[in-house]
Amino acid sequence: MSKVKLPTPLPVQQYARCVDDSRRPADYIGDWPMAQQVYPVRVLPNARTKQPQVHVLGFYAERPYGAFAPHRFEMVAQVWLN
Repeated sequence: MSKVKLPTPLPVQQYARCVDDSRRPADYIGDWPMAQQVYPVRVLPNARTKQPQVHVLGFYAERPYGAFAPHRFEMVAQVWLN
C-alpha cells in the first residue's frame, strides 16, 4: 500500500450559523450572510496565509474574494455523505 496521501476533501457537508454580519466592506460586491441564518459551508485554508476561511456554498461574490473569517460563523452540524 502506498503511503502517499491524496489531497481529497472529506465526504462531509458542513453547516454554520452566521453570528456576526457587521462591518461589511464598502467595496464588497456579492452576497453577504445574515445573522442567525444557517448556511451550507466549506472551510478551506487561505492559499497565502494558510488561515481557515469559510466559504458559503451558493453565494456569489465578485470582489473581493468570496470567503469569510471564521469568527463570523459558528459550526452547527456536519453531515457525512456516502
